[in-house]
Order: sequence, then C-alpha cells, then structure tokens
Amino acid sequence: MTPPHGWLPRLVALDIDGTLCAEAGESGVETIRPAVRAALSAARVAGAHVVLCSGRTMLAVARFVAALGGWPGPAICSNGAVWLDGSGAVLRQQVFELASCVGVLQRSLPGAVFAAEEVGLGNRATATFHDFAFAGHNRLVDVAELIATPTTRLTVNWPGRSVDELAAALTVAELADIQYSVFGPDAWMVASPAGVTKGSALEELRIHLGVSAADTLAIGDGTNDLEMLAWAAHGVAMGQASAAVRAVADEVTASVHEDGAALVLDRWFGSGTESGAVSG
Repeated sequence: MTPPHGWLPRLVALDIDGTLCAEAGESGVETIRPAVRAALSAARVAGAHVVLCSGRTMLAVARFVAALGGWPGPAICSNGAVWLDGSGAVLRQQVFELASCVGVLQRSLPGAVFAAEEVGLGNRATATFHDFAFAGHNRLVDVAELIATPTTRLTVNWPGRSVDELAAALTVAELADIQYSVFGPDAWMVASPAGVTKGSALEELRIHLGVSAADTLAIGDGTNDLEMLAWAAHGVAMGQASAAVRAVADEVTASVHEDGAALVLDRWFGSGTESGAVSG
C-alpha cells in the first residue's frame, strides 16, 4: 500500500544483515554506517517502537547492538523463535525437536553439518564453523547429542554445494515440523519451529504493544523477510533484494551500501541525513 498523507509508523521492524549493515564476513566486524545510526535514533526519539528482527541468534544480535552502541528497542531473533526486551533480556523462546528433521536432512543432504542454538550460550555443532558464522561458545558434539535437546534455531551447511542445489534438495524433502529459509552463495539453511516466522512474531508483538496493524513498517532484503514484509502495512525491500522479495514489497529502496533503510526512515523521522529517491 501507499501510506496516506501524514502517516507515521508506530512499529518499525528492521532486518539486520543486508538492511542495517552489510554482512560482516570473515572479519566478523559489524559495519554500521552513520546515516543508519542516525535514522534509528531519530525513529526512537520520535516515539516509534523500533524492533530489530533477525535470523541471527540472540548472541549474534547482541553483537550487532554492541556495535550500534545500545538497544534501540525490542528484538526478535532466530527468525521469530526468541524475543528480547529493550535491554536484551529473553522474554520468550519457542523450541522444536530435532530428531525427525535432522534425520530427513541427513538423508537429503549427505555430508551436511549442523549447529543448534543454545540461547544465551552459543551453539552445539557437528563440525567446526568459521568463527564469524556464530557468536558465543560453540562446542563440538555428535549427532546423538545434537538432537537430544530441543532448539530455537538449527543452522545447516552443505559443504561444496550451491544454494540452488540446496533449495532443489529441500523441495522434495519432507520437513513438515520446521519453517526454514535458504541463503548463499554457499549452501546454508536456517530452520525454526513450524509456523514461527518474523511475521508471526511481529503480529503477536504488535498486539502486545497495542499498535494498529495500519501503523506498521518493515524493511528487509532476504527470503526470511517475506512474511515480515507481507505482514507490514508498508513493506520495503532493499535495493539488492531478490525478485521474490521485491515482489511482496510495497516499495523498493536503495541498497544497503547506499543507506536504503536510512532513506526510508528519514522520510518519516527526519534524522537530518541526506535523502535519496526510492522506487515504488
């Protein structure tokens, strides 16, 4: 939808990687551009509920917040399975059993490696991942120990394969007990409990905060943002987003490297940074 004249969003949901910052990469360094910092501050000062909404684990979101300089508001982590309050404390966790889905994934993705989130601690993993991939303590376990305890977030990597090969293999896998998204260029998958998405979590949070559905804004760039963009009264895709993500958005802004999220926020909250054009 096109917001009416005078509209001011009261709940602003923001993806992190590819939206508020470029992905950290092997250095693990969070780079948050000044215009984005200013826009987040202006939205919060104006009284909007600013909600970070990420596929990252709780600890990885906290790493971003530390680089940002403090919590701008609540956060939804692990694609909706973990909720944090405005100080970073855990408000809610939704877990799922791993035995069934890991069994299916082992058969569908031979050689795949797994990591299960342990909220506030790190992950238990079946192989060593690059240090930048996760935050916290990551301990090596066998598959039996991996699946023994439910988790909020399962990360899967299929070494030596492409994201297209991963997507094709998952298309025929029977994974009714999880919600998942894939991303690349390498073959990565992140799974959460069935029915739990950024969009479903935001709807519950919206009701809890007493915000009208008509007063919601969301900005994102990935396939795990599809439900969030569809949920918002005004959904904005980043300029580098795929065609599938752009298709569900009401608007497409500039890329993350061009401060696209800041350009959108400045339209309503006016941080004083220089604005640019966006496309509908």
